Amino acid sequence: MNKIVLITGASKGIGKALTEKMLNENFFVIGTSRSRKIENFEHKNFYPLKLDLSNTESIKNAHKEIFGNFKNIDFLINNAGIGPDLDTYIPEKESFNLTFDVNVTGTVFFTEPLIEFINENGIILNISSKMGSLDVCELTDSVAYRMSKSALNMYTKILTNRLKNKIRVASIHPGWVKTSIIESNLKNGRLTPEQSAENIFEFLTNKFESGTFWNSENGTELLW
Repeated sequence: MNKIVLITGASKGIGKALTEKMLNENFFVIGTSRSRKIENFEHKNFYPLKLDLSNTESIKNAHKEIFGNFKNIDFLINNAGIGPDLDTYIPEKESFNLTFDVNVTGTVFFTEPLIEFINENGIILNISSKMGSLDVCELTDSVAYRMSKSALNMYTKILTNRLKNKIRVASIHPGWVKTSIIESNLKNGRLTPEQSAENIFEFLTNKFESGTFWNSENGTELLW
């Protein structure tokens, strides 16, 4: 049987590259996107799932579909995230709230009902960012994005404690990747989505210690 991985935000960027990588490595992938259909993408081991993490009803519908079509999953990769305030310096309430709705609230309440659905010795991997590290923060930009990733890291630590000896949990920094989350990333990013996906896959499939915050770009642990 193919191992089953659920990847949120599979329609573009890191999520799409990671989906393609996992499929090539003989995983079965449940991939979410806000419109379900992922353009120019078909595979016999791919199941598209509609999910908008900012919408409670969408999360509930996604759970119903998952539980109705699958018995268990092996890996959950919380990749979906937004950064509307990236490269800005003064927080703005609407974008601040939306950032937390997706990156924190939606991610947490999508994850919680799935925990009992993950096979023992499975994995929850949260795609975070070193921008969420309290220890290395020296800049003042991207207030909501940075704070949301710090909050996601705390969720990683909480799940690590709760699921000890059952499910391994980690946060991972995917590197500075050429994605459309912000225009400057497309111009200045050091990694392609495919390169980032390779690094994430290598971490995911090795015996990492639960509770790790990993920099996949240089292969080192990050300070929280």
